[in-house]
Amino acid sequence: MTSYVEHEGTSSFSFDEKELLSRVMEAVLDAEDCPYEATVNLLVTDGAGIREYNKNYRDTDAETDVLSFPNLDFETPGDFSAAETCEADCFDPDSGELVLGDIILNGDRVKSQAAEYGHSELREFAFLLAHSLFHLCGYDHMEKAEADVMEEKQEALLSGLGITRD
Repeated sequence: MTSYVEHEGTSSFSFDEKELLSRVMEAVLDAEDCPYEATVNLLVTDGAGIREYNKNYRDTDAETDVLSFPNLDFETPGDFSAAETCEADCFDPDSGELVLGDIILNGDRVKSQAAEYGHSELREFAFLLAHSLFHLCGYDHMEKAEADVMEEKQEALLSGLGITRD
């Protein structure tokens, strides 16, 4: 399992973002029974940066907390068999790992939402990672039933990692 973390902007945190990404990523992939070693790229940016990405890639001129760019098209969330049909585009030729996708996280929002919700920045960062990683595994929250499934998975995962709202 490989994760890459890059920074744009000025947000910094008192925890190791790469280590946290690795922990959350491993837990998500284990929970989803992913049969492959995987790679994820994380970019931590600021409000203006994520707004620009959202505008350019999602045609939405608005700031948000996190963006997810899955590399696989899932028929069913958590069913990684689609990777077998796109081997050349889905696997890193050097490592052989499944390229799961990219995450762009707004560090400014991590800080403001942690304060707003009354929990740690680590918890907010981990929550947004889990949320985004489940998107990279094919989950969505466009309908209430889908949102309920994602929410339950996120909370169970974070609780299992001991990353609570305390």
